[in-house]
Amino acid sequence: MSNGAVFSDIAGRYDRLNAVLSLGQDQKWRNTVVSRLPGGRLLDLGAGTGAANEIFGSHEVVALDPAPEMLALNSAPSRVVSVGERLPFTDASFDAVFSAYVFRNLDSVEETMEEIARVLRPGGVAGIVDLGRPTGDFTSKLHRAGTSVILPLAGMSIGARDEYVYLHHTLDKHPPPEELLGSGPLELVETWRLGPMGFVWAGLLHNP
Repeated sequence: MSNGAVFSDIAGRYDRLNAVLSLGQDQKWRNTVVSRLPGGRLLDLGAGTGAANEIFGSHEVVALDPAPEMLALNSAPSRVVSVGERLPFTDASFDAVFSAYVFRNLDSVEETMEEIARVLRPGGVAGIVDLGRPTGDFTSKLHRAGTSVILPLAGMSIGARDEYVYLHHTLDKHPPPEELLGSGPLELVETWRLGPMGFVWAGLLHNP
């Protein structure tokens, strides 16, 4: 998850621009996942500046991110600087794990999924939401052409063109969520698509 440091220099502007790019729907998309998670102790993996804090309700939240500049702006009472591939927590120490718009930045999805399974209690649930390409050849090509123009322009508006060119390229990094999440140590319960053309995906996983 070391690539999270890419956005350290724009920490204060990152969430605001993401809200604009998602037409104000980014929090709604997060909530489709959070609303499916059990109560109790929750790990916000790749928490950044804490954009999801307001929808966590009564969860006991531990915010983890590799970028201290991001965490410095996070209001969560418990904040940990680390990466998803090496979670500094004991086994079975969380009831739920949540991760939003992070998996494209992981150095290893496989290692991160192993770590999530380790820190989740038996019966715990992990919920993930991220960006990707729509399904279907035509919509995927149309979306790729659009982001190649829109994302660099959006990045330029906050002085971060290179960071958002990087974001454009990460959208092609992984296969569909059914394949990405379906072969790990957790049981894949469901996946669903969100946003225009379904370019946002979400998945729910259960720890047997």
